[in-house]
Amino acid sequence: MEEKNVRRGDLKKGFPWFGLGFLILVGAIVGSFFTNIPAKVARNLKEIAAPKPQPGPDRETLALQIEQRLREEFEEKLKKELAALKPVKPKIETPPAPEPPPELPSGTVMDVRELRSGIPFKTKVTFEEGKTAVTERITDDSYTASYELKLRLPSAATKSTELEKASPKLSAILPGLPPLLEKAKVSPWYDTLYKNKADRVRRDAHLLSELLTKHNIYDCETILHMTAESGRKVFFMQAEMDVVSDGSDGDRLATMPDEIVNSTHYQPFTSYGWPKKTKTPNPMIAGWEKRIEAGTKEMKEPATTADRKKWLAERIAYLKRGVADLKARSYLIAEYDPFIVIPVNLLTASSDPFAPKVGDYAVVIHGEKIYPCIVGDGGPSFKVGEASLRLAKELNKNASPYSRPVSDLTVSYVVFPGSRDKKAGPPDYEVWRQKCHDLLQEIGGLGNGCQLHQWTDLLPKTEPQPVTPQVPNP
Repeated sequence: MEEKNVRRGDLKKGFPWFGLGFLILVGAIVGSFFTNIPAKVARNLKEIAAPKPQPGPDRETLALQIEQRLREEFEEKLKKELAALKPVKPKIETPPAPEPPPELPSGTVMDVRELRSGIPFKTKVTFEEGKTAVTERITDDSYTASYELKLRLPSAATKSTELEKASPKLSAILPGLPPLLEKAKVSPWYDTLYKNKADRVRRDAHLLSELLTKHNIYDCETILHMTAESGRKVFFMQAEMDVVSDGSDGDRLATMPDEIVNSTHYQPFTSYGWPKKTKTPNPMIAGWEKRIEAGTKEMKEPATTADRKKWLAERIAYLKRGVADLKARSYLIAEYDPFIVIPVNLLTASSDPFAPKVGDYAVVIHGEKIYPCIVGDGGPSFKVGEASLRLAKELNKNASPYSRPVSDLTVSYVVFPGSRDKKAGPPDYEVWRQKCHDLLQEIGGLGNGCQLHQWTDLLPKTEPQPVTPQVPNP
């Protein structure tokens, strides 16, 4: 017993033989195990058994961790900032109204357009629910259209302040005008003019493309009848200026361009004319005789209808009368002679002492310029403010038969009714100027520094051509 106790004590106090034996046993087992598995697995187990530092996460894992951490920090910061803000009531948007069902449109559709003539044109389309198609198809008012045209007729300007809105220098040019205006009366021709415009609009109301333009509706500011203390009557008009390019005179202009001679639109006549002074033929005769020849030939063709033959016969008769007139008389030439145009219904009004007549003297005022001229032609009864191409070019060098010189109502026309010469004749611009000067003196004259324009003769000067003898046919 004592010996056993000593050994146990020695074991407790001496070298740990038991532990060493256990380690040797484990090592033998492990060695045996390594000798029975493949070398590659053995190496791996050795690496596992060998103490070494564990590898860290790869780059992708590290990036995801950083992103997650940043997101958490950002969300935390955003949550704090939102908490610090005052609460805002969310805006409630009104949802768009639902579209009407395609099978039954409802309500009103508005469509606003502007016509070529400058008239604002409004259309209104209304849809209603009806009966069956079989019923509506034979009902007159199931599909209708209505159209209303409105025209506001203007009032005439009568005061100096009104006239000088368009022509500020007017009273300075004609110092006698303000006293004349005090007793002036609106011409009945002003009302007639706008009545004729209204009648034309009424006539063409269903032809939208044929309506007078807004510009041509409002082409006249005023027409006044004035009487000076001397008894001199004055027809005063303020309007725009359009261009006419008619007229011919073989005595003064023996040749004209082919495009004019052969034109079916150019008018070789003006209302003012006089007996020919020479035997030089009017250049327009050649073109008109060609048209007579062509019309006569067409009438003889079998394919020409009866209606066409009737029209041709009337046209040929008109052309023959024109040729006879061109052989006997001469006329103003719009490209070279200064004249104005007055509505033909005024020119033929024999009972009105204020109505201008063909040949009456007149002055045209635009800006600070005063142009002497005569009433040379008649125009339509629904428009005013026209002048010859020669006069128009003085107001605006860009004027042409297709371009008016003045579109605003800034041109004043002062006509002296009853002032025409007893006998008409070729234009003498200096005589016209002196005559207009004398007539202006009767109504107060021109203001300081104002002078009448002096026209120059632009017609080419040519020597008489010898007559070529006619050679008889063999």
